[in-house]
Amino acid sequence: MNDDPAEEERTRRSPRRPEGATDATVEALGVLSEALETVERARGSLYAFHQLTGGADLKLDRALERLRAAGHEAQAELVEREIVGRNVIPGYWTFEIIEAYDTHYYQPFTEIEARVRRDLLDGRRHVYEAEMKEARRTPPP
Repeated sequence: MNDDPAEEERTRRSPRRPEGATDATVEALGVLSEALETVERARGSLYAFHQLTGGADLKLDRALERLRAAGHEAQAELVEREIVGRNVIPGYWTFEIIEAYDTHYYQPFTEIEARVRRDLLDGRRHVYEAEMKEARRTPPP
């Protein structure tokens, strides 16, 4: 272990393969990293779902105004009673779905991914990708 925290941080952030790490280990961590990237995208989709659903709910206020202005009180009352502020699944608004996802899936996933990287690659990220970059890099002219 290094006594210099700055040097330790530089080593941790380096994408170079730590001594003793095998090709199989680097490849496995590359796939684990790819899985985490997919989870990040899924989480982003949840935020899009949250914002789109919330935006639609707020637009209902305008629809209600226009229905009432057009003399359709019964239909406005139906929309207001049955749709405005409705749970997207029983008992949940979209922010609660995101919070549950974060607590029960996203956070444990990110913590375990980081732990496995610490255990097997000294915490280094993107070792697989860095080696692919070096292998595929076009030589300078």
